[in-house]
Amino acid sequence: MQLQLSDDQEFLRETTRRFIENDMPLQSVRDLYDNPAGFDRAWWTRAAELGWTTMFVPEAQGGGSLGGRPTSDSVIFSEEIGRMVSPGPFLPLNLVALAIGRDGSEEQRNEHLPGIVSGESIIGWAFGEAGDEWGPECLQTALFINGDDLVVNGAKAYVEAATSADHFLVTARSDDGLTQVLVPADASGVAVTGGRSVDMTRRFGRVEFDNVRISKGAVVGVLGGAASSVNAQLALGIALQCAAIIGASERVLETTMEYGRERVAFGRPILSFQEPKHRVAALFTHLEGMKAIGEALTHAVDAGDIGAYRLAAVAKAYVSDHGLDIVDECVQITGGLGVTWEHDIHMYNRRVLVDHAMLGNPDHHRQRLFAMLQEEMS
Repeated sequence: MQLQLSDDQEFLRETTRRFIENDMPLQSVRDLYDNPAGFDRAWWTRAAELGWTTMFVPEAQGGGSLGGRPTSDSVIFSEEIGRMVSPGPFLPLNLVALAIGRDGSEEQRNEHLPGIVSGESIIGWAFGEAGDEWGPECLQTALFINGDDLVVNGAKAYVEAATSADHFLVTARSDDGLTQVLVPADASGVAVTGGRSVDMTRRFGRVEFDNVRISKGAVVGVLGGAASSVNAQLALGIALQCAAIIGASERVLETTMEYGRERVAFGRPILSFQEPKHRVAALFTHLEGMKAIGEALTHAVDAGDIGAYRLAAVAKAYVSDHGLDIVDECVQITGGLGVTWEHDIHMYNRRVLVDHAMLGNPDHHRQRLFAMLQEEMS
């Protein structure tokens, strides 16, 4: 996605692409369709060894980035994951690593981050709620103090890898404000209902909390002080998500170009005709715009720019809409072949369609952007 990569980043991209193509080709992704978890834990451990989960982890717990720009490095992984619609809880684990690495206590860092780095531990990011609620202001999950403990009540939806998780990072609303807490998956009162999506490998679930008692030491950061951290996690999540959509869109365009050069009609390749040429040119124009806004968001997140949260709304609305348009147009250019099970494009259509909705659909982000602009003008 980035227009210019350093030598180290280029090596990271090449290594990641080679690993995915060799160890998780598209046929292997197809084979995971009926897998309840949607990914192989041994494969995920090997992916973690390549640094997929280290970028937002402090060096003391085995993490670190190439040049002090963890988001710029992480989007390389995410783009390659999107390019091959690879499985695994890459996005939620990096958001959890950011939260614990940024706000967690020394005890929390030492307990949870080494397992994330090694690929042995799965911590679900329990943020969104039923009804496609992704705005922090809309969250209804409640947390209150009861003696020496905290009690969590509510339900989270769209939790990726919910049935594989050992813990959940839960965003709840307390009397003091937004609070993030770590809740063991096997804690009394926690009920996990597994599900799936149209995506070939990603599994989502619902997690309910019925008077779940946890210690005050489970708070990540300060009680009631998680608002800025939540915004940072959402901005990072959208940056990684946009990179994955860009990777998927670019790969679909590449395969469609290959098809268009080989498919002959009236004695000529179909991409030699004016109408499909214009359609493909428009798609490449959209792709370059997606890359530009994605790179701008990546740099803003790395810089800790206060405007990153707003820029994330712009990026999500633009990238997910045009990414879905690119995939759908490529299906049309291939004459509908892409919707057949035997062709690979439907796998990308599934992935981009889910990313289009997760973390808020474009309409949600346009409304959020409008509200932020209104607030600034008042």
